Parts: sequence; structure tokens; C-alpha cells
Amino acid sequence: MEDTLHDSPSTGTSLKEEIDHINNTEISDDEKAHLEGTVWRKLDRWVLPVCTIFYLLSFLDRSNIANARVAGMQTSLKMSNYQYSIALTMTYVPYIAAEFPSNLLLKYVGPQWMLPAMVTIWGLVATMQGIVKSYSGLLACRFFLGLMEGGLFPGLVLYMSFFYPRERLQIRIATFFASASLSGAFSGLLAAGIMNIDGRGGRPGWAWIFIIEGIFTLLFGCISFFVLPSSPTTAAFLSEKERNYVVSRLKADGALAGDDKNDRFSWTEVIRCCQSVHVWMLAPVLFFLGTTLYGLAYFEPSIVAGLGYTGNKAQLMSAPPFAVAFVVSMISAAISDRYGCRGFMLIFFSLCNLIGFVIFHASKSNHIRYGSLFLTVSGNYCGAPPVITWVANNSAPHVRRATSVAIAFIMTNAGGILATWLLGSLSPAPNYTKATVTFIIMSAGMVVLSSVNLAYLWHQNRLKAQRRQLVAPEDEPEDLGDKSAWFVYNL
Repeated sequence: MEDTLHDSPSTGTSLKEEIDHINNTEISDDEKAHLEGTVWRKLDRWVLPVCTIFYLLSFLDRSNIANARVAGMQTSLKMSNYQYSIALTMTYVPYIAAEFPSNLLLKYVGPQWMLPAMVTIWGLVATMQGIVKSYSGLLACRFFLGLMEGGLFPGLVLYMSFFYPRERLQIRIATFFASASLSGAFSGLLAAGIMNIDGRGGRPGWAWIFIIEGIFTLLFGCISFFVLPSSPTTAAFLSEKERNYVVSRLKADGALAGDDKNDRFSWTEVIRCCQSVHVWMLAPVLFFLGTTLYGLAYFEPSIVAGLGYTGNKAQLMSAPPFAVAFVVSMISAAISDRYGCRGFMLIFFSLCNLIGFVIFHASKSNHIRYGSLFLTVSGNYCGAPPVITWVANNSAPHVRRATSVAIAFIMTNAGGILATWLLGSLSPAPNYTKATVTFIIMSAGMVVLSSVNLAYLWHQNRLKAQRRQLVAPEDEPEDLGDKSAWFVYNL
């Protein structure tokens, strides 16, 4: 990736020279409108689908253990609830450890190599879960699954920021993140279908869930080596003029430094990211969201089973809340990108989360409790894209953005560890009382902290507007990044 930021494959000129050239070139309004209308559609056809399938497979291969549990895995491997929680935790420890270094390596190794390699290797590991015959074998598979998957989501967010300006980013992030909710729906439906081959090849139905879904991931990972571009400057499906236009839009948006001087790894930029108030304001929000989101991802089929549905009916009834979340996520992301309202969207869906958990806790009716899952699943899966995009939008240059995105996912997945214990061992089914009360408190905390962060960024933008009246862009130090008076925080 690094060399693609230095030279254009078509001209051999530096990226900075290309940017200066296009900025100094007269382009008619009609030509700009034409480029604006074509380049994003091309990227959406070539880049976005691959990223979406990557994340769908990631979430599917990580969370289908919940469907395998309902299908008899826990009984077959003689696992207690405590051991099931250990197996989930075993996934998260390497997952979290891999996020920060993989995000920093992504640019230098090259996303066109690193992302497909991760998908291919974890597809192999996911498949091997279906041939284990002991609890220790499952633990080993979960460890390496987490290690390979850890860098994917933060890497995808960073990768997408190489192609799309800030105002166009959330709908794309929401598209591939919405695949997580879609994977929840698919997982239940696939599990119900796969159970029909229970006993084939001497393997139980729960094992076939891992084998079939893992093989598909392995094959897609191999194919993606040949289709994933590393950056706009190397995208063969874009013309030279379109490449230059994308690069200039990223530069104008503050999403690209323009040369590699500000993009090289620097511990100074890591420290500056760690000094950003808005990053740490959202860190507990991400921890709370990770706890509630992964709690539902790993235990929603078990929650549905506890509401009176059994066997294949439980697998099938676990799908509708995720399907609704997918549709709502796409609609809300389009609105958020159109009006630039990341914070308001996050607050709204945090309220949905809060209301849903309150209903689940207060009601004794299984039908009403099942209905509350539509609010909580949508609240979680639709709240994640705006908060992740919010973090990425408001961090610059590259290393600062990479660090902030890594912090976001470390906090989110740390919440996943807590969720596995809250719902797995500490809060018995079917009421999950301790977990539900904890989720209510966390959802309220998300509303409060998101509102405070929104107010803080609005105040900072007012201060920056005042500074812009006193200083010209060329008079500012070059390395201010998102602290520059000319970098307007996204609200």
C-alpha cells in the first residue's frame, strides 16, 4: 500500500503532484457532476461488495457457535455453561490483541494481500471447528479464529476511508456492518437447513454448520486475492481522470495527507490520538455497545429458545429481528450520510436499545419479550455504524485515524468478553435478570455520553470557526490533523 501512495501507476508522478495538478486544472461543472455520479458507483460495484461479504463471513463464522450450541454442540462436547463462556472468551483475547498492530500494518503490507489472507486462514480454522471431538480442540480453534479475524473490522473501516470522503463513509460502513445483522438472520436459517443432514459422514448437525459455512469463507478468501484493489490510484476499473478525482476529493475532505510525510507511522501521532477528548468520550460508549451487541449475537438463539421455541423453530425465530435490523440500518445510514448526523443517530438507537431492554425486563409475556428483541437488535446493529464512522470521521491524519479506530474496536470487543460471562454464566436463562439490568444501565450511559460528546464537538467547531477568522491555512503547522481550525468535526 505504501508505494501506491507515492506514485501513480499511469503517470509515474507523485501523488502530491497529481493532487496539485487536478486542483490547478479547470474542470467544468458538468464534468465534475459526471465524475461525482460515476466514481462512487464504480467503487460501490467493485470495492463495497467484497468488504460486505468479508464482514458477513466474519460475523457468521464467529457467532454461528450460538446456533451450534442450540443444535447440540454443548451436549456433544460435554461442556458446561462456564466452559461455553471460556470458549467465547478464548476468541476475544487474541481478537483484541490483533486489532491495533494489524491496523498499523494494513497500509504497509497492503490491504489487497492482508485482508484476503486473513479471510482465507480463518475460513480454514472455522471449518476445523466442525471436526473437533473435544472441548480442548474447540478452544484451540476459537483462539486462532479470533487471532485471524481480529484485524478485519477495523481494517475494513480504515480501508474504506482510503476510497470514500467522510460524508460518503457511513452508508458504506453501514452496508458491510449491516451484513452482521444479515448474518444473524442467515445463521438461523442456514442452521435450520443444515440440521437436515445431521449424521451424514458420521458428523452431527452442529458440526456441519461449522464445516459448510467455513468452506465457503475459505473459497471466497482465495478468490478475493484477485479482485481487491489496494487504493484508488491502483484501481484498474477507474480511468486516470477518475483516479485523480477520487484522490483530490479525499485530499479536500482531509481524509488523505497528499504525500506520505504525514502518513508514516509515528508514535507522536499515536499519543496525539490518545489525547483526543472525543475518542475517549466515545470509548465507554463503544464498550457498552460491544457488551450489548455481542450479548445478542452470541445468545439471541438461546434467548429465543428460552421463550418457548425449540429445535428448528428456535433457529428460524431467531432470524426476523436481525432481518429487520438490516433494513433499518441501511435506511438510517442513508439519512445519517445525507444530513451528517452521526451523533443524533447514535442517541436515537441507544434509546431504542434502552426501551427494548426495559420491556424485556419488565414483561412476563414471552410474546412481548420476543417483540422487544426487534428493538434491542435494531438498536445495537444500527447504532454501531454511526459511532464507528463518528470516530473515523473525526480523526486525521492516517496514523491517528488508524489508532482511534483500533481503540474503538478494542473497547467494543472488550465489551464482548463481559457479555459472554453475563449471559453465559452469571445470569441464568430464561430471564437473564442480571444481564438485562446491566444492559439497561449501559444503554442509558450510551445516551448520556453520546449527548455529551455531541455537545463537545459542536463547541469545538464554534471555537475553530473563530480561529479561522484569525489565521490562514498556510499559517498553521502542517501536523495538526483534526486539531486544525480548518478540520470541521462531523456531528
